[in-house]
Amino acid sequence: MTGKFRLLAAAAGVALLAVGAGTAHADPVGAPTYRQLAGVGSDTTQGVMNAMAGTITINGTKVIGSYDATGSATVATQSGSACQALARPNGSGAGRTALLNSLGAANGCLQFSRSSSLNLAPATPGLTYVPFAVDAVTYAITPTSSLPRTMTLADLHAIYTCDPNYVGTGPNYSIHPLLPQAGSGTRSFWETTVGISDTDVVNHAYPCISDTKNGKPIEEHDGRVLDDNSVAPFSIAQYIAQGAGTLADLRGSALLGSINGTPSLLLNTGSAATREVYNVIPSTNVGTAPWSTVFVGSNSLICQQSSIIKTYGFGIDPNCGDTSKVTG
Repeated sequence: MTGKFRLLAAAAGVALLAVGAGTAHADPVGAPTYRQLAGVGSDTTQGVMNAMAGTITINGTKVIGSYDATGSATVATQSGSACQALARPNGSGAGRTALLNSLGAANGCLQFSRSSSLNLAPATPGLTYVPFAVDAVTYAITPTSSLPRTMTLADLHAIYTCDPNYVGTGPNYSIHPLLPQAGSGTRSFWETTVGISDTDVVNHAYPCISDTKNGKPIEEHDGRVLDDNSVAPFSIAQYIAQGAGTLADLRGSALLGSINGTPSLLLNTGSAATREVYNVIPSTNVGTAPWSTVFVGSNSLICQQSSIIKTYGFGIDPNCGDTSKVTG
């Protein structure tokens, strides 16, 4: 290949944090079938929120229903007829939209959504993004990739803006930058990190970028889509949890690269592209139980679950339970 990365990168081993294992379910299991707080959305946080749903109780009863981003085409979130066949939302953006649709219809089908990115654009009704953990995102490549294991944000910007000195010339680019499917919170966060807009991506301003593989949308945190000439964003928390067997291992041969010289697996909070992850709730319910009990404040039931948060590869967020992030 030509340009910046002519030499093959050396493949270095990555030491994984030892964390506990869990059992994966696409939808809540056990009693009660329908929970007071049903939520959908982010793939990044579905594992940790599923674990919260299986642990947190009020007066001995489980109150969180967390529904995965992928699985059956529809979900049944509450007992009402309107809630029996909701299209399963895939990603933070889709989860936010589903929550707003439910609130607008006043059908009681959804009470929160999961989000791995912050979107404070105006919403009706208003939404509050309540952080509960810290994650970081870096890039993933294969062990024999033509890209190095350490790059700067400037390098990544050049790759994702299709600089021919980095990716070659089209239509057969020598490097293929990948993005997760539309609506993914990780996609949105990564676009901000590397300095591009989703509008430009959708309008094919950067023709070397792809968000599909073999004609199918790329699901985030799935390293099996990579080859030696591609690069994709990957949640560090997801990589840790998948490597430990806490979540299904979809890494394939993916290895994580380091941005600006910061090692990728240092408890996330020291990484170059750090982010909070959120549960999104109606602003009108911030002070109302069970939303307030489960999500709000440093002593909320979720913020007390530091062991679960760390088991799923996330860092502890000193702002856990904060309610200052409100849509315009």
